[in-house]
Amino acid sequence: MAAIKGLGTSFLPLASPTSSGFLRPAPVMVKKPLRVANGRGGRITCSFQRDWLRTDLNVIGFGLIGWLAPSSIPAINGNSLTGLFFESIGTELSHFPTPPALDSQFWLWLICWHLGLFLCLTFGQIGFKGRAEEYF
Repeated sequence: MAAIKGLGTSFLPLASPTSSGFLRPAPVMVKKPLRVANGRGGRITCSFQRDWLRTDLNVIGFGLIGWLAPSSIPAINGNSLTGLFFESIGTELSHFPTPPALDSQFWLWLICWHLGLFLCLTFGQIGFKGRAEEYF
């Protein structure tokens, strides 16, 4: 084995990557080699649906309306969640180049409003697609 000269007078032996006692080169035997043997002339079909997202504009429309209606009810000190969120957007845009402070109410309204919207959209997708595929 050749040696690599390091700093000063130390010598490091050159070791191959598989020279540890842990790794032993062994022949690999393939029991079933990959081959396509079917009656379709080598064509493999896949049962995965290409339109896996299955977008439906009804879900987006009804989900948005389904969230805007309850979030517009004045339940928070006489104000609605949508009204508070849009009002906080206007307040933050009044000093536009400066971003909202971390203790601003804007972040609370933003997270609550969008969390509700995404939950409505998710459950709407489950409901529409579950009904279309006759799960329930």
